[in-house]
Amino acid sequence: MKSWHIRDIILVTILAIFMGVIFWIINPVYTILAAALAPFGLQPLANEIVLGIWVMAGPLAGFIIRIPGSATLGEFLGAAVEMFLGGIWGASTLISGAVQGLGAEIGFAATGYKRYNWVSLSISCLTTAIVTFTWDLFRSGYSAYHFGFLVMLFAVRCLSIFLFGGVLTKLITNLLARAHVLPNVSGK
Repeated sequence: MKSWHIRDIILVTILAIFMGVIFWIINPVYTILAAALAPFGLQPLANEIVLGIWVMAGPLAGFIIRIPGSATLGEFLGAAVEMFLGGIWGASTLISGAVQGLGAEIGFAATGYKRYNWVSLSISCLTTAIVTFTWDLFRSGYSAYHFGFLVMLFAVRCLSIFLFGGVLTKLITNLLARAHVLPNVSGK
């Protein structure tokens, strides 16, 4: 198993800063979307739609760096950047970042940190969706919603996480590999 080197620490930090700024930029999009959906009783759907962006640092760091702990660290540091930029959830962003990163990490751990392909990335997206949804059942009061609404929220969450944490992560990784920024990663 690969171990941490200074290059890896610098890379996860750069990814986290980049993603943290994106997380912070998405906050007003979430607020506007939530306000637009609220009159229809669909305000929680705003979180599900943008969540794929907010959890993207975990799968991206894990898939690029390929070292145990990189998904958790990438997501947590991205959350820290968002918080320090004045994110709307303040310090609780750190807890969310840790939960989201752990969700992504479980997916890569399921393959023993040995395979980095569509399967492992998809597993990471699925575990991220499951872990974060379970967290929201308690933290955000999702347990009060009826079953049909929960199914819809979870389906939208899975789609959002797969599109951003899966498809976009794979595209970014391929572009970085083709640009020879990631010498140990195939750009296929």
